[in-house]
Amino acid sequence: MAKNLRKIAPASIALLVALGTAWPLPAEDTKYPSMAPVEAYMMEPSAEVALARTAAPDSISQNATVMVMNRHGYENAATGKNGFVCIVQRSWTADIDNPDFWNPKLRAPICFNPAAVRSFLPQTIKKTEWILAGRSKAQMFDDLKAALDKKELPKPEVGAMCYMMSKEGYLNDSVGHWHPHLMFFLPPADPTSWGANLPGSPVIGQGDAQSQLTVFMIPVKHWSDGTADN
Repeated sequence: MAKNLRKIAPASIALLVALGTAWPLPAEDTKYPSMAPVEAYMMEPSAEVALARTAAPDSISQNATVMVMNRHGYENAATGKNGFVCIVQRSWTADIDNPDFWNPKLRAPICFNPAAVRSFLPQTIKKTEWILAGRSKAQMFDDLKAALDKKELPKPEVGAMCYMMSKEGYLNDSVGHWHPHLMFFLPPADPTSWGANLPGSPVIGQGDAQSQLTVFMIPVKHWSDGTADN
């Protein structure tokens, strides 16, 4: 598990949803120079619900609301009762220079706790709406900056976090489903305040200037179905 911990999945950080990486990546990859046809990013709704629920253990995801993506954005497909929301993120939650930004294979199951539902999920929803409405990558990030600056989108709440524990997701062409992990969303902060990125530390931290937050990731030992991450 340890040898790949530094290969951060771009959709994990909204994120990177997340969403760029703390380690260098090529500025652009001609493999995905532009958006594919919308159909390439779509899923059959029941399959998307099932995949979204794999983001977290059943004790969480089976009582969560699930949203699926249609041609205009996300919509509720199942109503929960614990305040969590599970979705499958697509590639445009990545950083603007990420080579997988338009990768139509990317499927990132993620389950947000109530604080993240209120304060982070709105970014993913708006990014998706803008992209599906035909905004370019640059226009989408301009829209995001303007919405954050005008406080039309919220800043992270204390306690905002999510589960990304699915072994059925596909986070990018380099790492596939990477490792099961938890992510915590904070206002801009020094990663060393968590001891992140230091030798022997299990915590990985990265500032995301475009989303105006800091993301901390903690790998865990088991996938959401209870099997070990080997």
